[in-house]
Amino acid sequence: MTATRLTSRAVIRLSAEDPEEDVADFLQGLVTNDVTGNLPVYAGLLTPQGKTLFDFLVWPGPGGELLIDCEAEAAEELAKRLSLYRLRRKIEIRVDPTVSVHWQREMGDGGAADPRLGALGQRWLAPAEDAQEAADEAWLAHRLALGVPEGRAELGDVLWLETNAVELNGVTFAKGCYVGQENTARMNWRSKVNRRLVVVPLDRSDEKRRKAGYPELGLAVDHLRLADIDFENTPGWMREAVTASEG
Repeated sequence: MTATRLTSRAVIRLSAEDPEEDVADFLQGLVTNDVTGNLPVYAGLLTPQGKTLFDFLVWPGPGGELLIDCEAEAAEELAKRLSLYRLRRKIEIRVDPTVSVHWQREMGDGGAADPRLGALGQRWLAPAEDAQEAADEAWLAHRLALGVPEGRAELGDVLWLETNAVELNGVTFAKGCYVGQENTARMNWRSKVNRRLVVVPLDRSDEKRRKAGYPELGLAVDHLRLADIDFENTPGWMREAVTASEG
């Protein structure tokens, strides 16, 4: 059987403790994307200045619940951060170890295309079983080959739009306020995205600009000025986006 489980991912469950509580409304006021429409979506939780704290996918759950597919190492911290915003709202926020995240490169039945980029493949959530084989190495290699950054090591403390969030469908400018919205919207309207996260060969990486390195793959993720990016060797989705913005 092909390995599909991403053991580096965890699931946070948000559920209403009162039938009049609206979980989607709560999360809608915090994250960068619209969680009241079709799910899954890719989103971020930012600082008030618009810098990335966490990135994740939001999935629908039963009975109005929402499930957050996030880094396992960051799950408890993300749950605590969300709980700070809960105030007196009757919403339970907890890491749910009974649910696991799965991925495969090819599309098939029962999953959903990754909302960031169709070429990333298919994802789904399923009951966790200890015997499930891990697909994390294959996922990492596939994701980096497509030039898609992910997680705190690569995105942490970077302005959300500089993570390629627009191009990877991680933000909407048609919803109300959320944490970090003011600076994010201003950058977009003024076209002030002056840097980007780019996957580059490790031997060409600028150590001063490097966010993360993967020696086993010969790759790194650098945070570069636009003028320093070799767009001839970037993925098509990034070249097209930058060309369109310049045109």
